Amino acid sequence: MFLGTHQPRLDEKGRLFLPAKYREELAEGLVITKGQERCLYVFPVEEFRRITEALRTAPVTAKAVRDYSRVLFASASDETPDKQGRITIPQSLREYAGLRRDCVVIGANTRLEIWDASAWDTYLADQEQAFSDLSEEVLPGVL
Repeated sequence: MFLGTHQPRLDEKGRLFLPAKYREELAEGLVITKGQERCLYVFPVEEFRRITEALRTAPVTAKAVRDYSRVLFASASDETPDKQGRITIPQSLREYAGLRRDCVVIGANTRLEIWDASAWDTYLADQEQAFSDLSEEVLPGVL
């Protein structure tokens, strides 16, 4: 499970330090791909395989499944962190997410998300009240 908020910086070569607490779990490899709201998703390889299997069983006749699969897989990049725990984020993904220097890496349960710092601040400011209002609708009887 991925939790928390971390604020690494992107270097001039497009590399980013993974949060130290997750480096061991991701040491064998990961998949970076486009996420919703112009962030990047970072999946451990096994979690990405689980998603692949779920999409494999989805009906190819559904246009939404085809569209989602095309973007998800076409933008995916498999990476292996270096000895310092850095990953290189491909230029096309950096452009998609608007990543420059200051980034935010958040834990999002089964994945990490990488955001441009200012985009994350804007998103969070917009969503905090909605989060408060939706807790009963999303998790009825749990919280």
